[in-house]
Amino acid sequence: MELLPNDCLEHILSFTCPQEVCKFSLISSIMKSMADSEVVWEKFLPLNYQEIVSRLVESFSCSSKKELFLTLCKPQLIDEGTKMFSIEKKTGKICYLLSAKELSIAWGDNPLCWSWKPVQGSRFLEVAELITMNWLEIEGKIRTQILTPNTLYGAYLIINVFHRAYGLDFGSSEVSIVIGKKVEKMKAYLYHKDENKHKMETFFKQNPRETLRMVQEEEDNEGIPYPSKREDGWMEIELGEFFSGEGNEEVKMTLMEVGYRLKGGLVLEGIEVRPKQV
Repeated sequence: MELLPNDCLEHILSFTCPQEVCKFSLISSIMKSMADSEVVWEKFLPLNYQEIVSRLVESFSCSSKKELFLTLCKPQLIDEGTKMFSIEKKTGKICYLLSAKELSIAWGDNPLCWSWKPVQGSRFLEVAELITMNWLEIEGKIRTQILTPNTLYGAYLIINVFHRAYGLDFGSSEVSIVIGKKVEKMKAYLYHKDENKHKMETFFKQNPRETLRMVQEEEDNEGIPYPSKREDGWMEIELGEFFSGEGNEEVKMTLMEVGYRLKGGLVLEGIEVRPKQV
């Protein structure tokens, strides 16, 4: 390969992925020079990377396209701090995290229902804490045009639950993805299975009949996923998946829980949209 003209070699490398290019750079000094070229790394950047950089909350300067790529692999606040943008280091595919401020939350502007405040560990200045509500409905929207084309994406609700949370137990929520005329609906729980077991044991002493009914309901709903814990200390609930294609369709991502049981203590950071591993 080293006998090929430089521009030809650069063109070939640009059709691989960032991870493979880094491997090629270890072969020889010539390959390293080609693997570090501006032509190669610009191919790995989003087509609108200059426009994305202009929306960054904190500006920075980079001496090369490779350095810019590696910088954007770290989540960056954009659009006055309401979203986070990043690209996957291995594939160069686009990821977004929409803050709670970017979502439509039923009665989210009612201070008796929701509180907006900073929380340690959040990437945003404010998150939404559910104070009390018997109807939980959260919706986010994103357009496929700003994502990597022809990619399978997953949407994930990023949450935490305060120790004083109540009413989030025993009942499942409906989660859905709507893109064009395609609607995907599933169910998911808002609480972790181990935590729910402890709460159910406590609740049984207070109301054994109601607890037995809820146990039966949970058995009927066996297979419904629970939130999974993330490395950053938050939990996530998968809302569904969609294919980005090559157009500019709107994707609606929704969680709805209408159990009419008063609930509180849920902390909502946002919705993350990221490529799924296939």
